[in-house]
Amino acid sequence: MSHPAPPAPAFPYKLVATDLDGTLLRSDDTISGRTRDALAAVTAAGASHIIVTGRAVPWTRHILDDLGYDGIAVCGQGAQVYHAGEHRLLTSVTLDRQLAGLALAKIEAEIGPLALAASRDGLDGEVIVGPGYREGGGLPATPFTDVAELWAAPLNKVYVQHPELTDDQLAEAARTVAGDLVGVTMAGEGIVELLPLGLSKATGLSLAARRLGVKATDTIAFGDMPNDLPMFAWAAHGVAMANAHESLKEVADEVTASNDDDGIAVVLERMLG
Repeated sequence: MSHPAPPAPAFPYKLVATDLDGTLLRSDDTISGRTRDALAAVTAAGASHIIVTGRAVPWTRHILDDLGYDGIAVCGQGAQVYHAGEHRLLTSVTLDRQLAGLALAKIEAEIGPLALAASRDGLDGEVIVGPGYREGGGLPATPFTDVAELWAAPLNKVYVQHPELTDDQLAEAARTVAGDLVGVTMAGEGIVELLPLGLSKATGLSLAARRLGVKATDTIAFGDMPNDLPMFAWAAHGVAMANAHESLKEVADEVTASNDDDGIAVVLERMLG
């Protein structure tokens, strides 16, 4: 006599939104088997998983393919809603280059010269890196020397670095002098970004959630950096990693283990019972 399969465990949310670097990815840029299993159990229970990352699509696509991820991802700090299964952009928001140039001029007039990089728009948009800009993570980038090249093609964002100020100090200074022209966020160590005004992970996530028929009240979000603050404000439940920036821990509904200690899985397993 055959027995019916046991019902999938209940899960209290319809959407799990995870940041990538410092959250879903461990320090060696891999995703643990335990976390993969927890996410698979959550989707088996009827929830959707969305990756919400500051990385543009070209820097995210290989990770999604490795995960076997064929749903919607939010990339480029909310600028891009990407269908991983179909390898196509559903929406893309670009930075007004004239406003960005004015913003940069105002910031540099206040705090001195900046090292610059930028993320070009599109499925294959390259990241271009100017003199003195310190790259991290070994991700592919194309060098430029003439600042005119920065503005030669549509952009999702501009990266800025200062030789002396900390990331938090740079972000605060940029926000103070140019926050009426561009959005400013800190996405990780050495990663301060100028974005289209009003753009955030929350705007991209809300667009993606609407496509899935899911509301903010149905969403749990995981993150580690100040660029995750809008996503936490939007979602019903925000979980900061143990390695998170203090500003995110302060507003989180809970703090879990670090990205290297399966912090996402710890919470999902508990909620699955």
